[in-house]
Amino acid sequence: MKKVALFVFNGDPMCFIHVLLNALDMHEKGYEVKTVIEGAATRLIPELEKSENPLHLLWNKAKAAELIEGACKACSRKMETLEAAKAQGLSLLDNMAGHPGMAHYRDAGFEIISF
Repeated sequence: MKKVALFVFNGDPMCFIHVLLNALDMHEKGYEVKTVIEGAATRLIPELEKSENPLHLLWNKAKAAELIEGACKACSRKMETLEAAKAQGLSLLDNMAGHPGMAHYRDAGFEIISF
C-alpha cells in the first residue's frame, strides 16, 4: 500500500481545496493518507466548520474518512485557532518542539508532499 503524508502550510483556501481533493482521491485509490495542518493553514480550521464555507463538505468528508492526522499545536496557538481545533476533535501534533515533525512519517514509509 502506498503511504502519503500531506503537510499543508499554505493558508490559501484555493490551495487547501487541492489538499482535500487529493487526500480523498488517493484514499479512494487505496492509499494510506495522513493530512497534517501546519503553519498559516491552521488559520482555516474554524472557517472549515462553517456550513457556508465552500470547503465545508470536503472537509467533513475528509474528516469522516479519517484522513486528517491533526493540526500543529504551536501554529494553532499562534494563529489563535487552538480552541477551534480542540472543539473539532483534531489531534494536536507537537512532537518536534511544538510542531509535527516529518521524520516520524518518513520512518514509517510515508512519502511527504508539502503544500
